[in-house]
Amino acid sequence: MSKTIVITNLKGGIAKTTTAHCMATGLSYMKYKVLAVDTDLQGNLSYIMGADLNKPGVYELLNDRVLAPDAVQRVEQGAIISGNRNLANADREMTGKGVYRRLAEALKPFQAVYDFIVIDTPPSIGIISINALAAADDVIIPMAADALALQGLSQLYGNIKAMKKTNATLNVAGILLCRYSSRTVLAREIKQLITERAEQMGTRLFKTTIRESVAIRETQAKISNPYGALFKSKPANDYLSFIEEYLKTKG
Repeated sequence: MSKTIVITNLKGGIAKTTTAHCMATGLSYMKYKVLAVDTDLQGNLSYIMGADLNKPGVYELLNDRVLAPDAVQRVEQGAIISGNRNLANADREMTGKGVYRRLAEALKPFQAVYDFIVIDTPPSIGIISINALAAADDVIIPMAADALALQGLSQLYGNIKAMKKTNATLNVAGILLCRYSSRTVLAREIKQLITERAEQMGTRLFKTTIRESVAIRETQAKISNPYGALFKSKPANDYLSFIEEYLKTKG
């Protein structure tokens, strides 16, 4: 059965898009059928996967300007529904009954085609990010172990709790520490604080952590798959270990 995973955090610069990218391409590397969905108007996931941002994507799909199959681009790294700056108009243009479930409805045809749908989200709460939560089965929250790591987490969890009234199956699968170094006392202390906060939220901090490295960013700049035969970095392997940990929790 298809599983829809939303990668979200209200704070930018914490490897949210990198996590979505590595999860989508990593699951594909493991031979699963995966659809990536970029709901961020910046279109960063679309860019690093090599999608054409001028073609119809999430915005056009949500506004019934394109049929579901025609919104999907098949690129070297996999299948993606792209995001672009048209999404900036969503809060103003998308109104009416059922507006918060448009993405969930739009993605239904793909559930029989793909094993996983991985959604990258903007670092803010608006109609698009709420639509993503309404479409989700699992939420993964990437975080950095720095002094501002917990900022916004309570607000995000409040939004997730509120969305459960609309999407009863919504589950916070866990928090993922990114760009983590265990060498500093501060990072270890913040990791403990995040562990405690995760327990308060009824979820957990994944055991796997993602190391800081420029290797994946360099690969993304070249618009290539971090799991290609010529690229084996420690962070890429960290992400594979994380995906394996996530899959074990799903049985």
